[in-house]
Amino acid sequence: VLLDDYRERRRLAAEEERLLARLADVDCVTQDGCAVTLLANIERPEEAEDAMHVGAEGIGLFRSEFLFLNRCQLPDEEEQYRAYRQVLETLQGRPVTIRTIDVGADKILPAQALIPGATSALGRRAIRYSLAEPEMFLVQLRALLRASVHGNLQILLPMLTQPHEVDEAMLLLAQARQELASRGEPVAEHIPVGGMIEVPAAALSAGIFASKLDFLAIGTNDLVQYTLAIDRTDQRIAHLYDELHPAVLRLIALTIRAARKASKPVCVCGEMAGEHRVAPLLLGMGLRSFSMLPSRLLRVKSEVLKVDTRQLTPLVRRMLVQDDLGSIRRGLACLGIDDVSAVSSLSGAVNA
Repeated sequence: VLLDDYRERRRLAAEEERLLARLADVDCVTQDGCAVTLLANIERPEEAEDAMHVGAEGIGLFRSEFLFLNRCQLPDEEEQYRAYRQVLETLQGRPVTIRTIDVGADKILPAQALIPGATSALGRRAIRYSLAEPEMFLVQLRALLRASVHGNLQILLPMLTQPHEVDEAMLLLAQARQELASRGEPVAEHIPVGGMIEVPAAALSAGIFASKLDFLAIGTNDLVQYTLAIDRTDQRIAHLYDELHPAVLRLIALTIRAARKASKPVCVCGEMAGEHRVAPLLLGMGLRSFSMLPSRLLRVKSEVLKVDTRQLTPLVRRMLVQDDLGSIRRGLACLGIDDVSAVSSLSGAVNA
């Protein structure tokens, strides 16, 4: 009986995968006609092929720090350039958002290993580290700028907390561009630069960042950690980590509203974007761009295709004023249609 049960589960899982695979080439549009952009998160250049296979419309987050980790020497400009170029060429003109190096806390470079406080989540990490090490940062910026002529590049600045961090990064970007011009290296004329909203200070100041940048990206992993004061690497309190906490949801909604008010694109690229049951909640907040692991993209698409944002919006507004986590979870259960088999009847989409 137990074996029969497992065989049936495997059969159902295989059937689900078959149905989802048929969605790869289907336009991602809600029942009421809202186009939704689904992008992929990657850590290594070769993963770009996986994104293309599932029909991702681009790379929403290339975590460039994985080129730097677990090695004795940092990658030089040429090595970085080749990696960025590979992703841009694989995506064939689709947008590729490359986040500048985000190290510190649980991601430590060899040069940081002996520095006191390097593993602190509240220390010199992400953009703070890059601005404190301008020569290292300039190497990466030059590599990115050189790669820009091979595709549709967007640069993403991580862990912003202060507007002056954007100004300083832009000055270094201009310096890198000038250095390449003196070498006769071609660079794309316009490269959008965005910022990650990952801490409450940035979410509360999202309007300021939206005015300075071309787009915003909400990193929900760290936003939850910093909002709830929970170290997500500490297993003793891991059970307290909850992306549906009312404060977290309000900060996400605030950021989406600020970006839309400034007419700037905004994307969620943390783990939350890949949770298909949460997709209706984010859609109801006004989000129209998600970035996630390629393995989760088709499952999220199946959810997006089934919902009507006109119905979601008022329901989500009521959820966002709730202070009780239980009420939010009950509300979330009412937003979506958690049945993959329903995909086959979506306006003939899978047969198109």
